[in-house]
Amino acid sequence: MDLQLLAALVLGIATIIVIVLRTRLDAFVALLIASLVTGFVAGAPASKVIEYITTGFGTTLSSIGIVIGLGVGLGKILEVSGAADALARTFVRALGKGREPWAMGATGAVVSIPVFCDSGYVIMNPLARSIARVKRAGYVTLALALGCGMTLTHHLVPPTPGPLGVAGILGADLGGLVLAGLAFSVVLLPVVVGYAKWMGPKLESEISTEVREAVYGKAEIPATAARVGGGGADAPVDKASGYDDSPAQPDPAAALGTPPAGAKPHRVGAFTAFLPLLVPLLLIVVNTVATAIDKNSQGEAALKDETKYDPSPVPEALAFIGHPVVALLIGLVLAVYVLLPRWIPRSKVGGWLAEAAASAGLIILITGAGGALGQVLRETGVGDELAETISSWSLPGVLVPFLVASLVRVAQGSGTVAMITAASVSAPLVDGLGISALLAALACCAGSMVFSYFNDSYFWVVTRFTGLDGVAAMRGWSGITTAVWAGSLPLLLIASLFL
Repeated sequence: MDLQLLAALVLGIATIIVIVLRTRLDAFVALLIASLVTGFVAGAPASKVIEYITTGFGTTLSSIGIVIGLGVGLGKILEVSGAADALARTFVRALGKGREPWAMGATGAVVSIPVFCDSGYVIMNPLARSIARVKRAGYVTLALALGCGMTLTHHLVPPTPGPLGVAGILGADLGGLVLAGLAFSVVLLPVVVGYAKWMGPKLESEISTEVREAVYGKAEIPATAARVGGGGADAPVDKASGYDDSPAQPDPAAALGTPPAGAKPHRVGAFTAFLPLLVPLLLIVVNTVATAIDKNSQGEAALKDETKYDPSPVPEALAFIGHPVVALLIGLVLAVYVLLPRWIPRSKVGGWLAEAAASAGLIILITGAGGALGQVLRETGVGDELAETISSWSLPGVLVPFLVASLVRVAQGSGTVAMITAASVSAPLVDGLGISALLAALACCAGSMVFSYFNDSYFWVVTRFTGLDGVAAMRGWSGITTAVWAGSLPLLLIASLFL
């Protein structure tokens, strides 16, 4: 590998680590400085480095910035209306006490098949917060299980765009990849839950004060947190749901204030509470499925090259209303007009949405800066150089696309780009490697899950919403994504005996 590009990669990563862990500057500044360092060391002209940074920042936020803003606003309305609490009570009552991490991991895996991880996590995170708030413990465990459950199917199961593109490039059977990806996801889900339950309690004390107060209502978790509800030794507990119903339990809709004379106390039912989440998710699902079916009906060219895909009228209409921006906008409007009582003044609703926008600001900036670094790494050729180097090594056939995807993922952050790059490099090598197109596709998808860290926008979404920084963020999120990556390797070797 070109030593100059290798030095650019190493110094860029080192810059982020040193600034985040050893200085008073935040991650947003660290990512921008690392982008400059990487570009200059790689030999790109100064004007081009700035162009790469601004392009990557803008491209990333064009796809996720509005979604984060709308999702945080939706979460705020779910919180202040008491809807998130109603969902949590119903969720835990239905699944039973002690199974919440399994429930969050499985829910994340289902949601992320049609929905990008970033969007799905923003939508579902209020549920994890509400369950942790009522249990008075365990938020990191639930957040990690939810986030990595989404990672599994986002990387392994079409019609998520990455695996769909891999299948088209390699000529793998799409139905076979769906079934194999689902099988891998089911087998890897215990790895997700096991790591979350092992690491989550170790990181609970590392949650930022701001997030801790948002989840638990105060900066310090009381000593009774080990007991569900935390209402004290003599507090009555709802045995069916595991919730403390004592008077000490705060009113989930207290933010609404006192109802005017003659108005009933505001209560949100489970179905009504779920509606602003369910509608956008269904719209996105229908859009994804309809587009995948339409592309498949138009043949291999439409699957491989987006420019050759001409959507039919119905999928085109569904693509509009099922776009995450439009779908979440519909969800936010539903939340405001369905979850909030009519007596709430417009100014109060506007204040809540303004609070949500303020809290989303830093997440959006950091996410965009992560995209900027990824763009610099792509444009300077670091990812391509890594892919070509690893493909020249003498390795068992299935490991070539797996390691190409892994190294490209570490180099530039995007799992989708990593698997697409690995598929492109591996496509002419499949016959020579002695593996099937389906096995190569699985290897590309699984390899792209490794070590999500600073240059991955999803890393910042998960860790900022979870309230983890620095080493704690890497132990939690980078660790759990690496655990499922490692768990997928023996599955690939076993699959190579049959595929």
